[in-house]
Amino acid sequence: MYNIPGHHHISMITKNAQANNHFYQNILGLRRVKKTVNQDDPSMYHLFFGDQTGSPGTELTFFEIPMAGGTVRGTNAITQIGLLVPTSESLDYWEAHLAQFGVKMSERTTYVGYEALPFEDPEGLRLILLNHNGQAIPSDWTAWEDSEVEPEHRILGMGPIEITVRRLGKTANTIQHLLRFKEVSKTASEIIFRAVEGESFGEIVLKQQDGPTEKPGRGSVHHLALRVKNEEELQYWAKKVEARGFQSSGIVERFYFKSLYFRESNGILFELATDEPGFTVDSTIENLGQQLDLPPFLEEKRAEIEGKLKLIE
Repeated sequence: MYNIPGHHHISMITKNAQANNHFYQNILGLRRVKKTVNQDDPSMYHLFFGDQTGSPGTELTFFEIPMAGGTVRGTNAITQIGLLVPTSESLDYWEAHLAQFGVKMSERTTYVGYEALPFEDPEGLRLILLNHNGQAIPSDWTAWEDSEVEPEHRILGMGPIEITVRRLGKTANTIQHLLRFKEVSKTASEIIFRAVEGESFGEIVLKQQDGPTEKPGRGSVHHLALRVKNEEELQYWAKKVEARGFQSSGIVERFYFKSLYFRESNGILFELATDEPGFTVDSTIENLGQQLDLPPFLEEKRAEIEGKLKLIE
């Protein structure tokens, strides 16, 4: 029997890869660890930001869709991304840092037990910085030493991910009984789950909300990916997903990891992604994210692909 040890990555939609790259690398201080394309539509960029090597659990990824309209917020969507920072003093730093760049913020608050600072990226994606209070992080998370953010206040990785649904029980059943997350608190309108008991880097905050389904656009979340160790474990989960009655993509070779996608009853898209082989399979650590990397099956089309993409830093 296998268990999921936390989040792998989370993928969003951006209208402008250049502006997106500037915000996440130069303002949030994350490293661009992979500049590649959407393997299902190579005409669009797929950018990955994270720690020194893009460790699972630190990755924020973006598909560039230049024609994307604005998100019409609603329910049945992934609605907020938690990012862990080391201390309360880190939140002080970030409040001043984000203000310096005119980033839209809300007042400091408490969010599911964490001291928190909510903010939005330039396209309206909702994020929230959370005081991790000096607690331990996964041993493979490694800070990017060239980040412009002060070392003691850098973003550590992903924390609680908020999902908002119309039918709370349906998604809760999937998270708890299929994916085997542990329920840690519950009210009539909110359930908090953890992949690993006592650890916030695999947390899901599930909220009930009536109303129309969110219409995705720039600044919306496409899917949440959860960690599995290797292909053997992924095959195990593929059988579990099928036995649960969900249609899935089957195992998909993404070169940097292998994946399985399925959509649960409220329409939330989950991905299960392997830790292996990672982003250094075709790059040295020093050169991560510097050039356009393509999986081998797209390499023969490099000239055509590059001809359709706008240059970014």
